[in-house]
Amino acid sequence: MTKWRQIESSWCLWPSKPSALIEMIGGSYLASNPQISYRQLLEGLSNKGLAIHTWGYFPGFDHQSQANHAWKDLRRCKKFLEKRIGKKLVSIRLGHSLGCKLHLLAPDGGRNSKGLISLAFNNFEASRSIPMLKKLAPKLGFHSEFSPSPIETMKLISKFYLQPNNLLICFKDDYLDQSKSLLTCLKGRDKDASKFIYMNGNHLTPASAGIRKSLVGGGYRNSPSIYKNLEDLIEEIHSWSFIP
Repeated sequence: MTKWRQIESSWCLWPSKPSALIEMIGGSYLASNPQISYRQLLEGLSNKGLAIHTWGYFPGFDHQSQANHAWKDLRRCKKFLEKRIGKKLVSIRLGHSLGCKLHLLAPDGGRNSKGLISLAFNNFEASRSIPMLKKLAPKLGFHSEFSPSPIETMKLISKFYLQPNNLLICFKDDYLDQSKSLLTCLKGRDKDASKFIYMNGNHLTPASAGIRKSLVGGGYRNSPSIYKNLEDLIEEIHSWSFIP
């Protein structure tokens, strides 16, 4: 059985003969231990022959700095793997929630990848993402916002994000999703080939089965709809990864 290994801030899962590479950035606090919270999703993709590199982090206010850090760490892991197996690999970037934003802010503009699969993108302001901040900021007399802010983020994507191939997945029961605004932004660029699809599930579908499995020893099998939604997601990601 393939085992997870850690390289600095990234967790790696390598099948014996990987056909391609998934570079994953998860959402907010879920990404502090992505090898656990996204385990079922990522191991399902690995079982289909995809190498997995997922960046672990705690959320902060400087999203551009975190995007740069993630890009450097994932690039380092890719070089290490390619040297190990003796061949170049096509990389597909995969983001969930805040992780989508960090991929979109990567310093290479997405050029060194085949494309981005965005799961449940959101780009909320700090006061909505951190409820306690909205309560405390006025009392303490300060205002804090993510850098770049939501408006600045969309401007940066329009100007500097160069990857035309993007698959935006929105879950039908997700009330946090902002994928449609991202699609509008991407479609405003020249030669954009971004696509948008709906799938069954909610904002936590990419992680929920992994969380349940880690907490209750496989209890996700008692919720067939959760398992089915995740299996469908794995199939969709795998299929898109090999579209010419």
